[in-house]
This record gives sequence, structure tokens and C-alpha cells, in this order.
Amino acid sequence: MADVSERRFVVQHHRASSDHYDLRFEVDGVLVSWAVPKGPTLDPQVRRSAFKVPDHPLEYLDFEGVIPSAQYGAGDVVVWDRGTWRPHRTDDPAAAIAGGSLHADVQGEKLRGRFVLVRRGGEDGNAWLLLHKHDADAVPGWRPEDHPLSVLSGRSSDQVRADPDREWHSDLPASEASIPLRWPEVAQDDLDALDALGGGGTWEVFGRRLKVTNLDKELFPANAERPAATKRDLLRYTAQVAPTVVPYLAGRALNMHRYPDGVGRKGFWHKEVPDHAPDWLDRWDNPDADPGETQTYVVANEPASVVWAANFGALEWHPWTSRTGRPDRPTYALVDIDPGERTSWDDILVLARLHRTAFEHLGLVARPKVTGRRGVQIWVPVVVGPGFEETRSWVEILSRTVGAAVPELVSWRWQVSDRKGLARLDYTQNAVNKTLVAPYSPRAAAGAPVSMPIDWDELDDPELRPDRWTIRTAVPRLRERGDLFRRVLDSPQRLPRLS
Repeated sequence: MADVSERRFVVQHHRASSDHYDLRFEVDGVLVSWAVPKGPTLDPQVRRSAFKVPDHPLEYLDFEGVIPSAQYGAGDVVVWDRGTWRPHRTDDPAAAIAGGSLHADVQGEKLRGRFVLVRRGGEDGNAWLLLHKHDADAVPGWRPEDHPLSVLSGRSSDQVRADPDREWHSDLPASEASIPLRWPEVAQDDLDALDALGGGGTWEVFGRRLKVTNLDKELFPANAERPAATKRDLLRYTAQVAPTVVPYLAGRALNMHRYPDGVGRKGFWHKEVPDHAPDWLDRWDNPDADPGETQTYVVANEPASVVWAANFGALEWHPWTSRTGRPDRPTYALVDIDPGERTSWDDILVLARLHRTAFEHLGLVARPKVTGRRGVQIWVPVVVGPGFEETRSWVEILSRTVGAAVPELVSWRWQVSDRKGLARLDYTQNAVNKTLVAPYSPRAAAGAPVSMPIDWDELDDPELRPDRWTIRTAVPRLRERGDLFRRVLDSPQRLPRLS
């Protein structure tokens, strides 16, 4: 006999192509759902039209945030009500729904009492009627619009849309589809604890315990303008930026550029998760590894994961441009303005400004950042669907169009020795397992520079330099300007045809 114990329910106010409320009951491991255009009411005199929609996964139960454009249901979502429910007159609610009538005793923060859903027919039988019974919980004249705020966050739909905490990506597995956009900042007590450690010890940060070592080792040597930086400096910086960085790393394999003995000594790329890595660290086995080879990557799904990587000696963080759920489908198209030996910073700015004009003309969202070394990189968010061949071809056409305007600055030869010191617009980075350094990642160079997002108009700032910001100056910049790269997270778009 089916379980008739209390089950969960949720009502989400969903402003998509139309403004409506989604009523969802937990039944047999899914959320059976109806869209209610005018919303549920406690008024027993009012009948509401409801429309049966596809079941949703249980992971969607507490989702509040935005669904990006080009995704199913694009718009903003708030948890308008939630609680528990019991089926009435049946011990098999799935059968009752199939039969066209469900009686539900609801106990929510806004809704309560007995609701009835009755199928009315319509195309595919998806037209239903929702009503509230005449019982002790009925309230004549009760309107959902008089109770607009989220029961989860206390925020309005406008507030959630303006500053969402999460995104839902329906193209991903349900366990990975809710992507955090913001994490709590590192606690000052955690930073003070790091400062209080001697050369090493156990550090608790973001609720995780890490064994940290060699805290006073110099990892970044000084240069003419900037002092050296130690491992302690790196960990402090990483803890401060990790909540902002995680959305660019979560759900993606992470290539780590390790310098365990510091810049100037041997560095190498690291993919495999070491045996001593903590159990809580998320991992991903690459299904496309060569026969007989296992590739187990770190996936930094939480801030502590980024701190772990820095403690492991990863001075640079390079996420894949595709997610682990679809490693063959990129979510970004990448433009890499790679300087040659003869390329001046002014030349790089010319090329970057030409790209700015191109993206303005195309009406595309694209975000630039200085690399922390010598160049500029541009990320263009794309809908999941086209493969790397398509994005690489698109970026090649764009790059060759831009390069044709200043042929004296650009070489299309790939060997450094053949480029005659000219810049390269490297569209070949648009390939599986090829990466560009993450925003806010340190770079393995003297003075500890950082790859920093910029506004397009900063390309006209005479003080701009590719290594302008360091692990000491990036955090104040981030606090002052906010995350200037954020648009690449919530603006997936279809790339227009280029002639």
C-alpha cells in the first residue's frame, strides 16, 4: 500500500513568458505540478484554472533564483509557499491524479486547509480546476497578490531577479542543475585563525578542516613594484575570493597549474586528485579518457575546494568551458588575445577595442578580463547545444574579421617562431579540455598578479595594465565594483551567423 504520511509541497511564483504560480505536490519521488495563472486562494467562492505541466525533480523543491534565457521556463522564481500535505480519500495519490481528481490537506506558511484539483479536459487533458473547500481554514476574499514575499528568503520577485542566489539549468542532471551564484563571505574569525597559525596546522574554513603547511614559504617573488607573497598570503586571498569564484568553477573539471615550490621553480599541470585529498572534495571521472587510463578531476563545487587547491600548490585555476554533465558541449565561446614578443600593450588594447565594437554590433553579451600576464581574454556565454567545432569556427570567423582590420598586428601562424613577434587571436582554445584561466585566479608570476574582470569602458583607462591587480589589491577592487564578470553566468545566448 502506498505511503500516506505527510509529503512536501511547494508553490513557486514564476515570472516567465507569463506570470503564474506553480503548485507542486511530492508524489512517488517527483513533484507533480500544475501552473495556476492567478495563483491559489483560500477563498472557497473562487475557482482557479490550473494546467497540468511536466513533473519536476525533487531537487527543484526549494529552488529560488533565476532560470537563464534560452532555458525552459526562463525567468525568475521565488518560493512563495511551502509545507506538507496529505492525500484525502485515497492512499494512492498518483492513481487519484490519473483518475482526474485529487483532494489534498495542505499545511503551509500561507496555504492551509483542503484543496481540490479536478480535471476539466482540454487538449491532452491538461486543463484542471483548483478550489478550496468550505472548512475552518477558508478565508473569503483572500488573494495571493496580497502576500507576495518569498517564505524562503523574505524577498520579492523583483529583488530575487535583481540579485539571485541561484540559477537552474534544466539541461543538467537534477543533482547539478541548481547552481549557486553567491556564497557567504569567509568569516573574519577564520582569517584570524589563519594568521594565528605558525608554519602550519589545521585550519577550519567554510566549515571544512584543512591541514595547511609551509605557510611562510615564499610562493611569489617580489618584483620592482610589489613585495613577495607567501603561501599564507595566497590562502588568505583565496578564502576571500572563493565565494565569488565558485560559480565559475562549479560543475566543471578543474585543471590546476601547480607550483608547490613557488614561482621560478618547476611548475606542472595537475589533473589527478591526489590520494591524500579529503573525502568531501568533489571528483569527476572523465568518460572520454584514453583506454586503460583514468582521469579523475577535482570539481570545485564549494569555496573550501578552492582553498584546498591553493593549499595543494595550485597557483592558477583553469576550469573547463563545458560542464561535467555534457563535457562535449561548451557554455562559453572564448577569445584569447595572445601577445607576441613585438606586441605592445597599446596593440593589445587596439585588438580588444575592435572586439568590443564587434560585440556591440552583434548585440551579444561578452565580458573581458585582463589576464594578469600580458593579454586580454573575452568570454561569451552560449546556450548548451553547439559543440566545440561550432564555437571554434564562430570565434575563428570573428577573429579573422577583427584581425583583417589591423593585419600589421596579427599573425595566423601558430608556432611562436613563425609569428614574427605578432599577436595571435587564439580561437583554438575552443576545444574540449582546453581552458582559459578563471576570473580572479592568481597567476604564477612575480608580485602575485590576478586575472581580473574589467568593464568594457576600462579599455580606455590610461592606467589599465594586464597585471594591474594582485592578490593584495583584488579584494578591495571586488568589494568596490562587484563581480564584473557576472553576466557570463546568467546570459546564455545563441551565436548569430557570421558571414
